[in-house]
Amino acid sequence: MNIVRVKNCVIGSYKFCLIAGPCVLESKSLALKVAEHIKILSEKLDIGYVFKGSFDKANRSSIKSFRGPGLQEGLDILYSVKKNLDVPVLTDVHCVTQVKPVSEVVDIIQIPAFLCRQTDLLVSAAQSRRAVNVKKGQFMSPWEISNVIEKLVTSGCKKILLTERGTSFGYNNLVVDFRSLPVMRSYGWPVVFDGTHSVQQPGALGKASGGQSEFVPYLCRAAVAVGCDAIFLEVHPEPENALSDGPNMVRLSMLEKLLNQLVKIWEITKKFDKTDEKIQ
Repeated sequence: MNIVRVKNCVIGSYKFCLIAGPCVLESKSLALKVAEHIKILSEKLDIGYVFKGSFDKANRSSIKSFRGPGLQEGLDILYSVKKNLDVPVLTDVHCVTQVKPVSEVVDIIQIPAFLCRQTDLLVSAAQSRRAVNVKKGQFMSPWEISNVIEKLVTSGCKKILLTERGTSFGYNNLVVDFRSLPVMRSYGWPVVFDGTHSVQQPGALGKASGGQSEFVPYLCRAAVAVGCDAIFLEVHPEPENALSDGPNMVRLSMLEKLLNQLVKIWEITKKFDKTDEKIQ
């Protein structure tokens, strides 16, 4: 298993890691509030932590939906979080021209699920020398992720994360096949489980996506028990007032209870984890 080290966060090793933050960067004050709260929790629980936040949500259902502060303001917010709280940061890119400026600030570049097969974007991200987190598309089997890995490795990427975020199941619905976690992990790179997008209901509200956040704890507990290297969560102090993906986000005040559960399961699971086994 390859280890991906990003500052204090060592993903694919002995320590549970969390990637978490608001769906979209609404303001600098909100980002700092969320990041500080989670950093305190991560230190208390002795887990790795990466702050995430999007400067642009380019695939919103409606053209009238809030997309984010944009590239420059978004990077300024991410830099503030990184500098003031000393935590690594992650954000997604949607086109090749965004990779260079983003790589100058963030520690992990994320490839959105809908773009996970875009060769030019993957190659550009790989050449940035940053860690790259690829969200497996809702339309893609876990076996196909090997092609994504090949594109990244061939282009020089040395730090790869693979994220499961559910598979399309009919209209406006996702389902998680937990077999995908060991399948993707068998290719030798750490696997992340996205607990909040996995309960999303894409486009279910007509001009916005719905979600079933009440199921996030169940899926996350299952994912840690099956075997993943990190959990990805979108969190907000008031999900009902969030400007994007509110229906599937975790309330910030409820995060500690969930993390306590996940860490306990992680500790048990790791005792039986046979990381060198291959799926035949």
